[in-house]
Amino acid sequence: MPAYHSSFLNFNQTVGNMAILPLRTQYRGPAPTVSKEADIIDEALDHFKANVFFRTYEIKSPADRVLIYITLYISECLKRLLKCPTKSKGSQELYSLAISRFDLPGDPGFPLNSVYARAGSDAELELMRQYLAQLRQETSARVCERVYCADGAPSKWWICFARKKFMDKSLSGPGF
Repeated sequence: MPAYHSSFLNFNQTVGNMAILPLRTQYRGPAPTVSKEADIIDEALDHFKANVFFRTYEIKSPADRVLIYITLYISECLKRLLKCPTKSKGSQELYSLAISRFDLPGDPGFPLNSVYARAGSDAELELMRQYLAQLRQETSARVCERVYCADGAPSKWWICFARKKFMDKSLSGPGF
């Protein structure tokens, strides 16, 4: 069975070699907003449990690079949620993860520099930082909504994926 790829092939802007895709979001950032339809974050969450088992991933479009980043970030979120017994604690933990400092493509600590291109100028670099920060904040909020059940306890069907590494990579670096 092949890995799931992004279905969002219509985009107007790229930064580095990543597409800037519209998001259904409440957070400020450079991504265009959409109202009710599914976006790349929904797609990443829907395909996460299948895609996380792949060690290799063929990139077919710039939108796939966004999908890869979100999938890696979801893994980081699940690792953090392992030690959060309630939704409020989990929400706080994921918010702090989303706004914390993170490496960009081209930085020495970024795990997939062979797949992502470094932004060309300082303006593009800032655009990439803002876009990834917006992706991280919105993904954190949606992961929290999906992982915690109505009774406030984490779902074992999500938490069991916390130790899986998509493409044997991690955004937090080795040992985490």
